[in-house]
Amino acid sequence: MGLEAIIEEIKAKGKAEADRISGETYKEVSKIIADAQSQAEKIKTTRQEAVRKEIERLRQQEISSAHLEVKRAVLNARKEILDQVYEASKDSISKFPEERNQKLLKSVIAKNEANNTKIYSREKDRSIVNNLTKLNYAGDINCIGGVIIENKDGTEYLDLRYETILKNASEQSLKQVSDILFR
Repeated sequence: MGLEAIIEEIKAKGKAEADRISGETYKEVSKIIADAQSQAEKIKTTRQEAVRKEIERLRQQEISSAHLEVKRAVLNARKEILDQVYEASKDSISKFPEERNQKLLKSVIAKNEANNTKIYSREKDRSIVNNLTKLNYAGDINCIGGVIIENKDGTEYLDLRYETILKNASEQSLKQVSDILFR
């Protein structure tokens, strides 16, 4: 066996060893790439799910916000309507005919003058009030109608002005009126 044959044999063994190492390396690289692709796919799926959930959360938040805004607008519109009705009622009461005003004053005074000594009314109703009661007329008040009746020492009084009665009635029946108007 000559030197050339030994060199050829060493080359052949070296090539076989290089091919074996190259094959193992290729298998290992292929496995690493496959594992990396699998890991990347898992990460991608996880992130897509997280993004989908975040989009859904934001969508629900926007929907809730829109519903709240609509409710607020509806409530503001209802309040505006109720305020308009209240003001229209006040205006209507201020324009009561004299006969109706006198009848109301008579009823209010008769029911509340006992144990009191002073009475106030708007200037326009002074003569009517003086004719309806023996209470001392104590002065004029700025109102759309009605009276304020006071005890002798001024520690207690009854506010029977029409706007006060309307306000109390409005507050007490607000839910019922709202239910009727806005079904």
